Amino acid sequence: WYIPHQANIRIMRGSAKRMKLNEKKLISTVDHTANISAASIPVALDESIRNNKIKVGDNILLAGVGGGFTWGAVFLKL
Repeated sequence: WYIPHQANIRIMRGSAKRMKLNEKKLISTVDHTANISAASIPVALDESIRNNKIKVGDNILLAGVGGGFTWGAVFLKL
């Protein structure tokens, strides 16, 4: 699963495509939460777990960006 900062669906799809990830594995909540800044990643993760989309044992890539040139990412197994 890929859960990026939920800033813009075009950017999210573009980054997934560039990494050759299946778009079906892209978690997006931007359509109903909009860009809620740093909270977008944990909100999307929580929603995906509550909806049984992401399950124990799944691999997840979380990626965020901040002001300026700040960024961070983590790959984890739930």
